Amino acid sequence: MSQDAPVRSFAQRNSAGTRVLSVLHVLAPARVGGLEAVVAALARGAEEVNLRASVAGVTTGASGETAVLDGLRAAGVPVATIVVSSRSYRKERDAIQALCRELRPDVMHTHGYRVDVVDAPVAQRAGIPVVTTAHGFTGGAWRNRFYEWFQRRRFRRFDAVVAVSHPLAARLEKSGVPRGRLHVIPNAWSAPETPLERSAARALLGVPREGFRVGWVGRLSEEKGPDILVRALGDLADVDLSVSILGDGPAQADLRRALARLGQEGRVRLHGLVPDAARLFPAFDVFVLSSRTEGTPITLFEAMAAGVPIVATTVGGVPDMLSSAEALLVPPDNPQALARAVRLVHDDPMSAGVRALRARSRLATTFSPAPWLRRYRSVYEAVVAGTHDEVLP
Repeated sequence: MSQDAPVRSFAQRNSAGTRVLSVLHVLAPARVGGLEAVVAALARGAEEVNLRASVAGVTTGASGETAVLDGLRAAGVPVATIVVSSRSYRKERDAIQALCRELRPDVMHTHGYRVDVVDAPVAQRAGIPVVTTAHGFTGGAWRNRFYEWFQRRRFRRFDAVVAVSHPLAARLEKSGVPRGRLHVIPNAWSAPETPLERSAARALLGVPREGFRVGWVGRLSEEKGPDILVRALGDLADVDLSVSILGDGPAQADLRRALARLGQEGRVRLHGLVPDAARLFPAFDVFVLSSRTEGTPITLFEAMAAGVPIVATTVGGVPDMLSSAEALLVPPDNPQALARAVRLVHDDPMSAGVRALRARSRLATTFSPAPWLRRYRSVYEAVVAGTHDEVLP
């Protein structure tokens, strides 16, 4: 385990006498993703609501896994990096136990399957309340579905479970999470960087300055539905457009085969994982979210912030984020409906621009970070006090 200078107990009060609660966030970070963005926003904004945050990242040392940890450390957040092999659970638990003894946090906040299952029990045995954020479930193969089932069973023992959308909360309640410990807090948006100008964004992507470009950003996996966009292109054969897909993942090989089978290689460019992709959204004339399942997708916030017209599937928390006044919403797993929506943006850019402006306005008024941080603090206060306020409607 490596970390910055030791951080002592956070039990203190500010100048107004408000208790400063200490929170230890624990995650097993991927190279990039919504979960990592949420942890970063919680840690960076902690002091605004009288919290002191530290972060522990469980990593195998693979390339790119520590990017979010490096960024937080550079921002002055106390960070511990726990390097273990994929199945070194005993070593991981010992490191978390040592960290809890050193930091004596008021709350441990876990994010993601591995730390929910492996690390949360360490804090519970030490008498530290545990909060988790359920960012969503991907389903897929039987092994992953079993892992997610086991994770949901573990949630029943947590002091509080935060769901990022109402549909996700309903699913968790149905799986046995006590209603009084279940909180709905949709994600918020805190822009890490200002989006680039259109020409600069296209130059960085290495695509032509002119022409109608469809953008797709995310993990190349079944639940994110990149194949649905590719299938939709068959109904857009008469539209002069190109597609940029940013991201990587297990479905990349299948996606390439689909492009070849459908004769769409010339219209679609797979850029791979692109750092700081949020800056590049102005390169797109329309952003497509074609997911089969979602929580509160951060990529939608990125598109809203950039003022890019949006076409999105009505899954998870998406309908809570956007209405038909701000985006074109289509059913999931429906390439024909997706194609019709993209065509509408292409054919009527003025209306698309109006919707994009409304979406950007909604982002600023509804998804600002300050109230979001306050809601998380209220959850921490409840578990520290031993009360579990019910916040579901």
